[in-house]
Amino acid sequence: MADFSLADLETIIHQRAHSGDAQSWTAKLFAKGMDKAAQKLGEEAVETVIAAIRGDRQALVSESADLLYHWLVVLGIAGVPLDDVLKELEGRTSRSGIAEKAARSKD
Repeated sequence: MADFSLADLETIIHQRAHSGDAQSWTAKLFAKGMDKAAQKLGEEAVETVIAAIRGDRQALVSESADLLYHWLVVLGIAGVPLDDVLKELEGRTSRSGIAEKAARSKD
C-alpha cells in the first residue's frame, strides 16, 4: 500500500466528515468538535510516545497511524489543509533546524 498518502487520508476524512453516516467515527468526531478531536489527538500522541519508549514496534506503527489520523481530523475541523503544513515544512528545509528554531523563538 505504498501508494497511499496522507493526502489520500485527508480526502477520505473530508468525505466521511460530511457524510452524515452515524456509524462513521470521523463524522462523530467532526460533530463533537475541536475539543474532543484535540483531546483524542493528545491521547494518541501520548500512546505513540509510550510505544516508542517501550520499543514496541507494532504498537508504534499502530499508534502512529492513530496519531496521524487524529491530527488530520484536527486540521480538518480547523479548516487547515494538509498542503499548508507541507508548504511550511518545505520552507523550513532551506535552513538548518537549529537556525529555523532560533528564528521561530524570536517571533
